[in-house]
Amino acid sequence: MATIRRYGFVSQLRSEASSHVIGYRKGHVRRSGRGLAFWFRPEAASIAEVPMDDREMTLFVRGRSQDFQSVAVQGTVGWHVTDPVRSASRIDFSIDLRTGRHQGEPVEKIEARLAGIASQAILQHLGRAPVRALLDAGPAALRGEVVAVLANDVSLAEIGITVVSVRLTNLAPSSELERALQTPTFEALQQKADEATFARRALAVEKERAIAENELATRTELARREKGLIAEETQNARDRAEGLAAARQVEAAAEAERIRLVEGARADAEQRRVAAYRDLAPATLLGLAAHELAGKLETIEHLNVTPDLLAAVLGEFRRQPILAGPR
Repeated sequence: MATIRRYGFVSQLRSEASSHVIGYRKGHVRRSGRGLAFWFRPEAASIAEVPMDDREMTLFVRGRSQDFQSVAVQGTVGWHVTDPVRSASRIDFSIDLRTGRHQGEPVEKIEARLAGIASQAILQHLGRAPVRALLDAGPAALRGEVVAVLANDVSLAEIGITVVSVRLTNLAPSSELERALQTPTFEALQQKADEATFARRALAVEKERAIAENELATRTELARREKGLIAEETQNARDRAEGLAAARQVEAAAEAERIRLVEGARADAEQRRVAAYRDLAPATLLGLAAHELAGKLETIEHLNVTPDLLAAVLGEFRRQPILAGPR
C-alpha cells in the first residue's frame, strides 16, 4: 500500500517496489512504474496502484459425479499481474489520495473471476466420470485440466492476469459415501489382520508344542540319566558291601587265626607248666600252692593248723630224700 503525506496544497506519494503505480492527470498517464515517489496535487490527479507480487487464493468446489455422488475439491490457485496498465484499464485499482488504500476491491474481483473459471472446469470434470473413477484417478488428472483451462482463458489475458500455480490438495466424496467406499477395503484389511493374527497364534502354538516336546525330551533324558545314576549307585553300594563283607571275612579269619595261635600258645604253655608240676613231689606242690595263695592274700587274720595236717606234712618230709648241697 502506498504512503501519502499532505503538505498544504500538494501531497507526496511513496510506493513499495512490489506495487506498480500509475499516475493520471486530465485522463492521461503521467507517471507509471514500480516503487515510485512523487509529488502531486490531489484535486488534479488520479492514481492507481496495481500489486505485482504473487497472490494465492483458496479454492473449494463441491460438485456431482456422473453417478450423482457428491464430491468436494479443495486446493489453491496462484496468480500475479503481468500487464499492470491493462489491468488498471479493466479493473479499478484507484486509491484514496488521503489514505492510500484502494477505493474498491480489485484483488477480490480478480480472485472471484479465477474461482469461477476454475470451478466451471472442475464441475465439468466431475460430471464426466463416476465417483469410483474420479477417486481412482485422484486430483492429478483434474489439476492438469484446471491448469489448461486457466492458461487458455482469454478473459484472464485481457485483464493482464497470469496463473502461476494450481494445487489440489483434496478430492473426496461425502462422509457417508467415503465410509461406504472404505468398507470393502477395511474388511479386506481386517481379514488380512485376522489371518495374520491366526498365523501368529498358530506359530505360537507350534512354538509351545516344540517347547513342550523339548521339555519332555529333556525330562526323559534326565530320567534316563537318573536311572543310570541309580543303577551305578546301586552297583557301587553292592560293590562296597561285597568289599566290606570280604574285608570282614578277612578280618574274621585273621582274628580266628590270632585266637588260634594265642590259645595254642596258651595251651602249650599250660601243658609245659603241667608237665613241670607233674614230676614234683606232693609236698612241693603243696608248698607252691601255699606260696601262690599267700601271694594273692593281702591279710591273714588267723591260721588253723590241725594235728592231722601237721602229721601228714611231716610224713611227706620223711619220705622225700634229702638233697645234698654243695660242700
